[in-house]
Amino acid sequence: MGNRQQAKYKIDRRLGVNLWGRPKSPFNRREDPPGVHGRRRRRASDYGTQLMAKQKLKGYYGNIGEKQFRGYYKEASRRRGDTGENLIEILERRLDAVVYRMKFVPTVFASRQVVSHGHVLVNGKRVTIPSYMVKDGDTVELKEKAREIPMVLDALASPEREIPDYMDVDLDKCKGTYVRGPKLADVPYPVQMEPNLVVEFYSR
Repeated sequence: MGNRQQAKYKIDRRLGVNLWGRPKSPFNRREDPPGVHGRRRRRASDYGTQLMAKQKLKGYYGNIGEKQFRGYYKEASRRRGDTGENLIEILERRLDAVVYRMKFVPTVFASRQVVSHGHVLVNGKRVTIPSYMVKDGDTVELKEKAREIPMVLDALASPEREIPDYMDVDLDKCKGTYVRGPKLADVPYPVQMEPNLVVEFYSR
């Protein structure tokens, strides 16, 4: 098992949730935090609850770095409307998140990899930056050669996830259109996300 896979499973156990809703997650079998004996879970303080909400959201999108994640919060707070909702929309516009949502790959970690390796086109042009922000109406597709990658074929055939309605996807062509930015209620998270607590964390 590679380091990326191990890290993903460790995130599940550390946060105490099956973050991506995957049937292979070790959290389904073992709910202890990582470590030799695991740690006893204490009742979290307000700060601890807010920190956990932030870690869940960061972890879900492939363990985004703190500096980048804080930047997303600042951008969300500058925009009109609810900061928490804005933050979710920004995260869901990341190219790696979009490729994952379109079901071209099985995990957000795999999505980051296929983007970085140049397998993804946005409006017909190759984009290799996982954090690239997709706009309404943009088309996202896999290069023809990438459609034969085993993990891509597995993802396309998997019944695990459904494509959200803020995207229009043709799985046969591995091509989709980003229709609109979502609200929190539109995003098919397998666990409860609380962006309002993330906002409270950074507002302290």
